[in-house]
Amino acid sequence: MKIGIVCPYAYDVPGGVQFHVRDQAQELRKRGHEVSVFAPVETDYSESGFINAGKTFAIPYNGSIARLAFGPRVAARTRQWVTSNYFDILHVHEPATPSVSLIALQHARCPIVGTFHAALERSLLYTQGKPEVQSVKEKLSAQIAVSEEARRTLQRYQDGDATVIPNGVDFQAFAGASPSLKWQQSEESPVFCFLGRLDEPRKGLSILVDAIPKVLEKYPAARFLIAGPGTASKARAALEPFGNSVEFLGALSEEEKKSLFKSATAYIAPQTGGESFGIVLVEAMAANCLVVASSIPAFSAVLQQGRLGEIFTSEDPNSLAEKLLAVCENRQAAARLASCGHQGARRYDWSIVTDQVLAVYERCREDKHEDRERAR
Repeated sequence: MKIGIVCPYAYDVPGGVQFHVRDQAQELRKRGHEVSVFAPVETDYSESGFINAGKTFAIPYNGSIARLAFGPRVAARTRQWVTSNYFDILHVHEPATPSVSLIALQHARCPIVGTFHAALERSLLYTQGKPEVQSVKEKLSAQIAVSEEARRTLQRYQDGDATVIPNGVDFQAFAGASPSLKWQQSEESPVFCFLGRLDEPRKGLSILVDAIPKVLEKYPAARFLIAGPGTASKARAALEPFGNSVEFLGALSEEEKKSLFKSATAYIAPQTGGESFGIVLVEAMAANCLVVASSIPAFSAVLQQGRLGEIFTSEDPNSLAEKLLAVCENRQAAARLASCGHQGARRYDWSIVTDQVLAVYERCREDKHEDRERAR
């Protein structure tokens, strides 16, 4: 098949949707499909099969910053890309987002699959733009949501429904990663890691900061590795008295992330909301790293209500500290739960997820063929 995939966000800026599109395209190409990815960028990024949609604007969105592309020049590029390629399927991610996804949708004539990623309690954008969102629904041949939370958001704002197909992960890449000696846990020293934007409140770093002293008071040999972009000067100042027990790693490469998860005893996910899935949880699980996550619905679903990882009460540092202390006190039980998570992560491997996506593509093509036959 000839497949066009559209990402509305800056493709060269790390993010869940961007990684999803990149990995999906890679798996489809492995299977012999011709794939063109269309997205805006912040830099002079290029790769085989990628088409640059133009520069982006930073827009506050869902507790974060979304880098979107719009305007006459971007619209012209998008229209030219859509109309000059004869795609069998156009796969548009976040189709209601006012960026290249929405523009591509308006010009496409082939079957269109839309994947919805966002989980929103309230959205002024979706509420005020509901007529536009409804028109999106009418253009789509099929709708995918990456989680039940994303599906719920779709039902609320679009009065529609979707097939739930989760985010994917390269299971073997994380399972086979090599631990780093500088980060590796030991019998005497459990290692807990955090990964996220340090200056984004919904990532929950402040919750972890408040829990760390309670853990180190009882287990001074424990180590905390905090990774991600951002300054977080307040967090650094609060944790400075603990010296080498807490280390800020800065932004990590993909290989460093895999090594971190492979080295650590547990990955801590203290996010307070705004998450529709939590692919980073699955990545940690694939690396056989125990996940200790907040009780937000998306994370509870990935961890199967505690069967595949530890869940603490969201926004409660005491609850988080209790879970981490329990890990320190019973490392064998923690290892057994990590093994359960590792096995559970296999279902998210891209080989399995892509089978489900291709089944949706085939249904759309069959429906299009039947429509043509009826029109004759």
